[in-house]
Amino acid sequence: MIPNFTCFSTQLGWRFYDADDYHSLENKKKMAEGIPLNDKDRIPWLCALHDVLRREESLRQAAVLACSALKKMYRRVLVSGPSAIEGNQPEQPGEAELKILFVHLDGPFNIIASRLEKRDHFMPPELLKSQFDTLEPPSTPENFITVSLEKSVPEIVLEIESIIFQGEAFLD
Repeated sequence: MIPNFTCFSTQLGWRFYDADDYHSLENKKKMAEGIPLNDKDRIPWLCALHDVLRREESLRQAAVLACSALKKMYRRVLVSGPSAIEGNQPEQPGEAELKILFVHLDGPFNIIASRLEKRDHFMPPELLKSQFDTLEPPSTPENFITVSLEKSVPEIVLEIESIIFQGEAFLD
């Protein structure tokens, strides 16, 4: 569903992470069997991704994370870690939220389905509808931009780079 942004991160000198590489074997098996993941499946995965981003921040290394982050709560977990989940206490007192620019890649179902069918991936194209059903597009006050998937990957990359370098989104 997400174009390959390895080239984007390489051009910027940023590290690239594919969130799919961090799914548990159980999650991968479940998806391969055509069973959509639920919040219980996704939360440990998102917490692990938060840890990756937190580590990169501590090293002062910018990173690109290709991740579905379908719900607002999922994006909150990426920003704040387990403390974003209702009832949990912050990981460490006074720990700041990560500054993340979410890039919402928006496009019609048929274009995304066509791209997904071309990928060698554990998630079958049949699960795409469940992802659309789950999707909560980013909204204010989240730090995000929306980019159309109806463009080519090079055009998408150029648009994102342009927004970042023109300072239209915070990334400090």
